[in-house]
Amino acid sequence: MDDANTSGTLAASSAAPVAAKRPSSVTHHGITVADDYAWLRDPGYPEVTDPQVLAHLAAENAWFEAKMQPHRPAVDTLFAEMRARIKEADKSVPQKDGDWLYWIEYEEAAEYKKWWRKPVAGGDDELILDEVALADGKDYFRLGAISVSHDGTMLAYSVDDDGSERFDARIKVLATGEHLPDTIEGTLSALIWVAGDTGLVYSLANEQWRTDNARLHWLGRPLAEDVELYHEDDEGFRVSAGLSANEKWLIIGTGDHETSEVRLVPAADPLATPVLVRARQPGVEYDVDERDGVLFIHANDTHENFRLATAPLDRPGDWTTLIEGTDQFYLTGFDLFRDFYVTEGRLGGLDRLEVRYYDDPARVEPVAFPEDTYSAGFGSNPEWAMDALRVSYESMVSPASTFDYHVAERRLELLKVQEIPSGYDRDLYATERLEITARDGTAIPVSVVYRRDRQGAGPLHLYGYGAYGIAIDPGFSTTRLSLVDRGFAYAIAHIRGGDDLGRAWYKAGKLKQRTNTFNDFVDVAKALIERGFTQAGRISISGGSAGGELMGAVINSDPELWGAVVAHVPFVDVLATMLDPDLPLTPGEWPEWGNPIEDRQAFELIRSYSPYDQVRAQDYPPLLVTAGLNDPRVTYWEPAKWVARLRELKTDNNELLLKTNMGAGHGGKSGRFQSLEETAEEFAFILWQLDVPV
Repeated sequence: MDDANTSGTLAASSAAPVAAKRPSSVTHHGITVADDYAWLRDPGYPEVTDPQVLAHLAAENAWFEAKMQPHRPAVDTLFAEMRARIKEADKSVPQKDGDWLYWIEYEEAAEYKKWWRKPVAGGDDELILDEVALADGKDYFRLGAISVSHDGTMLAYSVDDDGSERFDARIKVLATGEHLPDTIEGTLSALIWVAGDTGLVYSLANEQWRTDNARLHWLGRPLAEDVELYHEDDEGFRVSAGLSANEKWLIIGTGDHETSEVRLVPAADPLATPVLVRARQPGVEYDVDERDGVLFIHANDTHENFRLATAPLDRPGDWTTLIEGTDQFYLTGFDLFRDFYVTEGRLGGLDRLEVRYYDDPARVEPVAFPEDTYSAGFGSNPEWAMDALRVSYESMVSPASTFDYHVAERRLELLKVQEIPSGYDRDLYATERLEITARDGTAIPVSVVYRRDRQGAGPLHLYGYGAYGIAIDPGFSTTRLSLVDRGFAYAIAHIRGGDDLGRAWYKAGKLKQRTNTFNDFVDVAKALIERGFTQAGRISISGGSAGGELMGAVINSDPELWGAVVAHVPFVDVLATMLDPDLPLTPGEWPEWGNPIEDRQAFELIRSYSPYDQVRAQDYPPLLVTAGLNDPRVTYWEPAKWVARLRELKTDNNELLLKTNMGAGHGGKSGRFQSLEETAEEFAFILWQLDVPV
C-alpha cells in the first residue's frame, strides 16, 4: 500500500480499515522477525499523538460503529435486561471498625458509589467520600486506595481519571470536608497510616509504571521531604506495603511472580531500621504477619502448595512448620486475629475456609457450605478482636450472599443476598462440575451452568484465562443469564496456568509448559461437543488480557471450532513485548513467559505460540477485539497490530472488529452501567454471529 496516499490507513464506509505495511524487523539469536505493523506503536508512548496512529484507531472505531449500528437494538435490549437485574439503589452490609460502622452505597442510576459511616454509639450517617461527585464531568474515573486514619479524623484516597493507573492521592479532613494541601501524584499502591496518623506510606509508579519504592510522607511537610523507606533495584520486582493485623508493624514486601522478600518496620516509628524476615531465594514466595512476638509465615519453601510456619521475632528467618504443605490442600492465605486465626485455600479445586486456634494446633474448624460447587472467601474483617467473621459466598446458580460466621457457635448468619429486581428462580438452572481428559491424560475441571429446559446440542459459551496462577471461581453472574436464558450453556474451563488445583497446576501452564493452557482449552471444547453440549462452530469464546492471548492461540490452532470470539485487551504480541525491557511489565513477566533476550529456547518457544507471530493465511472465526489507549498492561498497539495482520492474511469474509477506548485503560469503561454497555455489545456480537435471536 502507498503510504503517501493513505497516511497509514484506508478508511471508507464500505470497507474495513487496512493498515499500511511499513517494513521493520528485529534480529535476536540470529533469527530475524519481520513486523510490518510496528509503526502502530507511537514512539512518544505513553503519550499517543502520532496523527497516523490516531487516524487508524479512529478508522477502526468508525468501522466498529458502522458494523454494529444495525445491531444497536439488540445491544439496547441486552443492556436493558442486564440493568434490570441490578438493584440500582443498593448498599453493602455495614461493618464495624473501631468506633464506626462503615458501608458503601449506590443511588438510583448512579454510575459510582458513595462511602458512608456512622458512630457505633449512635448518631447521624456521615458521607466520607462521594465518587459520584469526584467522577462528575470525567470520561473515566477509578478509585484506587482508600484508608481512614486510626483516630477516624482523616481519609486518604487516590484516584485515576484517564485509565493510566497512575493515581493521585489526597487527604481529606472528615469533620470539615476540606482537603489538606498534601497531594501525591502518580501513586500505585495502598495508603498506609503510620506514626500516630502523622505519616502516610505509599509507592510511586516510576517512568516504566513499576513500583520500585516505599515512601513516607509526613503530613503538612513538602513532598520534597518525603523519605524513601525502601528502594528495589531488581527491575522485575514490585514493592508493596501494608499493616500487620494488630497494626503494630508496617510490612514492606517486594517480589515478582515467583520470588519474594519481606521487611518489618514498627508502625509507630517508620524510620527505624527494618527487620529483614528472610533474604530472597529464587522460587521462594512468602508473606508474613505478627502476634505477640511470633511471626506467622505463609511460604512455599518446603512444598509448592505452601505451608504455614512460625518464627520468633528476634530470629525471623528460623521457621518452624505449623501447617504442613500437602499435595491435596492448596493453602492460599491466612489472617490473624486476637483469639484465633483463619486459613483459606482449595481442596480438590473448591474453596475451603478454616478457623484455627493458637493454643491447640490440632483444633481445626472448617466453615461448612450447602452446595457441592461454590466460591467462598473471608470478607472485610478489620478489627483485631472479632467474634464474628464476614464471609462471602456464591455459586454458578446462587446469587452472592454475605454472612457473619459466629466463631464460637460455628454458625453462619445470613445478612444479605444479592437482589435481582427483574426476578431470578434458581430452580430453573442446573450446574455441573465436569472432568475432561486433555490430550496428555490430565483431567481438566470444567464448571457448566445451563437452564434445565435446555435441549440438544445448542450454543455454548466457553470462558478461560489460564495464567499467573489466577483461578477462575465458579461464581454467579447476572449478565451471563442473557446468554443462558437464550439457550446457551456457559462453561468455565479451569485450565492449567491458573492455580485452580494448586501451585503445580499453575506451573504446568507457564514457561516451557505454556502450550498446555491452549491445548486444555481446545480439548475441553472438543469434549463438550462429544458430550452433546454443542457442535463445532456453535461455540462462542471469550478471554481478556492473558486470556486474550489464549483466544489468539486457539483461533490460530483450531479456527473451525469457534462461532464467535471476543478478545478483550488481548496480550497477543508476546514475543515483541518480552523483547522490550523498557515496557512497564516486561522484566517482571520474564518468570512467567521466559526471557527471549537472553534465552534462545525461550525466544523460539514464545515465537511458536505468540498469536501475532502465528497469524497465517487461513479462515478465522468472527472476532471482536477491544483495546484501551491508556492501558499500561496490554499496550493498545498489540490488539491494533494483531487486527491489522489478521486483515491482511485471513482468507474468510467473517467479521473482524476492533474497538479502542480512547479514554480508558485495561479495565475498559469505568462506570457500572458504562461497563455493562460494553458487555451488552459483546453479547450482541456473539448472538449476531451465532444467529441466535435476541
